[in-house]
Amino acid sequence: MTEAPHAHDPACPGCAAPDLAFSAHDHGPCATDTLARAEALLVARGLRLTPVRKRVLEILLEAHQALGAYDVLNRLAAEGFGNQPPVAYRALDFLTEHGLAHRIRRLNAFVACMHPGEVHAPVFLICRVCKTVAEAPGAAVGAALGSAAADMGFAVERATIEALGLCPACKVAA
Repeated sequence: MTEAPHAHDPACPGCAAPDLAFSAHDHGPCATDTLARAEALLVARGLRLTPVRKRVLEILLEAHQALGAYDVLNRLAAEGFGNQPPVAYRALDFLTEHGLAHRIRRLNAFVACMHPGEVHAPVFLICRVCKTVAEAPGAAVGAALGSAAADMGFAVERATIEALGLCPACKVAA
């Protein structure tokens, strides 16, 4: 797997506290900072965060949980943005394509990227009870996968690592 090193920005809230998703915290600063970073990134690329795209990103930033396209669509429809599936899917595709959201294949859902503008290949830690998703650093896992693949003469072009388990709170409650 040929991934560039994590282009780390010291101001990145996801890097400063990667386990924050599993902790009780005021989510406002996470959302506000990540949204501002996303908007600046798109402006720098000459792209627009349309009202629908911005609202979808805001919805994804409300919690560290994955949301399905129809969950997003229902929220958009309730807020007057339309109730046709392409409305949600186009916005989610745009956000994913530009590194502002990730698709969690196991859940067929999406989460906001907590590292907008950074080159990274995260590992997603998914709590099977509360459905919280944490975006953990994945460089070591990616390197191990790339090495194992290379030993077999295989070139990894894309990999998404999703681990299912229990977050600290649900582990204590179990």
